[in-house]
Amino acid sequence: MALWDRFKESAQTMQTQLTAKKNDLKSGAFRDASMAMCALVSAADGSVDPSERQRVAALISSNDVLQNFPAMDLQRRFDDYLNKLTADFDFGKVAILQEIAKVQKKPTEARAVIQIGIVIGGADGVFDKSEQAVVREACFAVGLNPAEFDL
Repeated sequence: MALWDRFKESAQTMQTQLTAKKNDLKSGAFRDASMAMCALVSAADGSVDPSERQRVAALISSNDVLQNFPAMDLQRRFDDYLNKLTADFDFGKVAILQEIAKVQKKPTEARAVIQIGIVIGGADGVFDKSEQAVVREACFAVGLNPAEFDL
């Protein structure tokens, strides 16, 4: 099986796992960490073009697990995190990783945030090295081994 096929299958499995845990993923910390992760993956290469922003926004609004939260609230948070990254990527990344780290004490939420990052990263058909690197950093921020997610 080709690497991309394995990744695609893995991303689908992760989305299924997320949906199964939907009722456990309703905290404000999870909401904020998820939007921070989406922004971080979107800007992983140091920039965000408008089409990528739209694609991620569409994925956020259609993600079953994230429908626990009002769409406008998610959009505002995603945009705020993206603005931090576009203003100063390195400084913004530190702040965003701190936001993601807030779910560290809740393993179900921590794993779900990482899985959302992987699903978002692979949504365009390519989970590139810069996206993998920021998701790996997020794993360390929440105290999870990146190898658990094949990173």
